[in-house]
Amino acid sequence: MLHYAVVFFVIALIAAVLGFGGLASGAAGIAKILFVVFLVMAVISFLINMVRA
Repeated sequence: MLHYAVVFFVIALIAAVLGFGGLASGAAGIAKILFVVFLVMAVISFLINMVRA
């Protein structure tokens, strides 16, 4: 999940440098969503792991 967030962030950076503002904002939005999903899943995983131990 984090890998896809980084990939979309890199796509957003490249699109912004080349002047594609709409594509850059869309890719940045997707990267933000994927990063938040990654963080939520990581926190849930850590909490479940702590409860089991």
